[in-house]
Formats: sequence, C-alpha cells, structure tokens
Amino acid sequence: MTTLTEMANGTPRSSLAEGRELRRDLHALADVVAPETIAQGAMARLGLLDEYFTVESPLGLVYVAYNARGVSAVRRARDAEGFERDFAEEFGRRVVPEKQQDTTLAHNVVAVIHGERKRVPQFDLRGVSEFERAVLMKALEIPRGEVRPYGWIAREIGRPGASRAVGSALKRNPVPLLIPCHRVVRSDGLIGEYALGGSDAKRTVLTAEAVDADRLETLAREGIRYSGSDTTHIYCFPTCRHARRVSATHQMWFTSETEARAAGYRPCRVCRPA
Repeated sequence: MTTLTEMANGTPRSSLAEGRELRRDLHALADVVAPETIAQGAMARLGLLDEYFTVESPLGLVYVAYNARGVSAVRRARDAEGFERDFAEEFGRRVVPEKQQDTTLAHNVVAVIHGERKRVPQFDLRGVSEFERAVLMKALEIPRGEVRPYGWIAREIGRPGASRAVGSALKRNPVPLLIPCHRVVRSDGLIGEYALGGSDAKRTVLTAEAVDADRLETLAREGIRYSGSDTTHIYCFPTCRHARRVSATHQMWFTSETEARAAGYRPCRVCRPA
C-alpha cells in the first residue's frame, strides 16, 4: 500500500524501484561496445567516415575511397598510411580500410578505369563548388580515347572566358580516372598537367586509351587545332571518332575555326569544336 508520504511526493515505492533498475540498465550500456564493423558502417552512413580499397590502374595501384554518397576520392600514395593521412588533411574526415568488401563497387571502378564499361559509379562531390561540379560533369561526357581543350569545357558550360578557371577546377578533381580530367588538354593543344602526377602520368593514361599523345603535341606545336575531311567538309578535333575515320588523302588541317570556316567547312555536331 502506498503511504501518504509517498503520495505527497508523487513517487510510489514501486516506481522508485523501477527507476533504480532502469538506471542500472542504462549504466550497463556504457560498457557495451558495438562490433567494429557495425560501428564503422554506422559512421560511414552518417558521413563521418570513409572506407577504401585499392585497384590497379594504368598508373599502378590507386586508392579508392567511398561512403554512402558514392566514391569520394581516387588517389595515388606511397602506402596506406600516407593515403589515410593525405585524405584526412584534404577532406577533413577519416578514411579506413573497408571491413566488408563492396565487390560490386570495386568491379565497376575497375571496369570504368579500363574502358570495359561506360557507366560510372555515384560520386561524393560535396566539397566542390557549383562551377567545379559543372566542369567535372562536362569532362565526364568526353569519350574514351578523345580529348578536348579547356576552352571547349568553358564554352560548353556557358563560361567561354573561364578556360584558366576550368584548368584549376580539373586540378582539384577528387576522383580522377573516373571523372576523366586526363581527357582535357591545354587550349594550345599541349597535354598539360594532371591531378594524379603531372604530364607524364597524363600521357600514360591517354596512351592506355589509345590516344597518340606524341602526335597531339606535334600538331599543337605546329599550330594545328582541327582536322577536316575534304569529302564531307566537316572539321573536328583531331581525336574525334569521325576525324579518325578520314583517310590521309582526304584529310585537311586547320589552325583555327576561322580558317576552317573560310575554307567552307562546318563544325562536327559530335565533338562540337565550335
């Protein structure tokens, strides 16, 4: 029976006992440690942690980080510790080796890098600006084995005077190889630099895609920007798939859009050189 004192205090004896028991149970929870894989997965879903795996690429071993939003980074590193340190410094969060392999994602990443499929995985681009995102998404449209100049991307995204800013955005590409910034060259036609290791690395990746980088740079030094066909009177970028079909006897070369148009040529609707 509840006493008058207990009723006045508003706390029956049974409720006090239940409260003490609940407090003991809650206190015991502090000693419970979730399995590491569960804790790691939960943190990844909350965006507080990324996981990573490694794959082979034309540049050797690369580290691929990902989270619930998608692939967040593709980087070269001397070792795992170096990658983890550099990732934390660049992105402001931890990255750890994956505990349970995402075989589908790894397969898709390898397939895209080696040209076995066109569909790319989702990306986590939360750290890029709206302009940088536009640049990266446009670079994603460039077909394997072809290149476009910085000025082409600038014009395509409606910022024709922003060629230099396009170059800067591509240098900050968090997922090179998957978003193919290596397929974007300088506006003068030279190969230019690359986020994964400079011009030599860029040349290596382009060569793996059957791009003749030496020929491109030779044409660039000669001031040649476009290739035309004297049968169709269409001009293209030299690596456009239509330009590659033109035989040497029917191939014409132009140093500018103005020169091509003056000769009666119109721009290709596929590579859109103008």
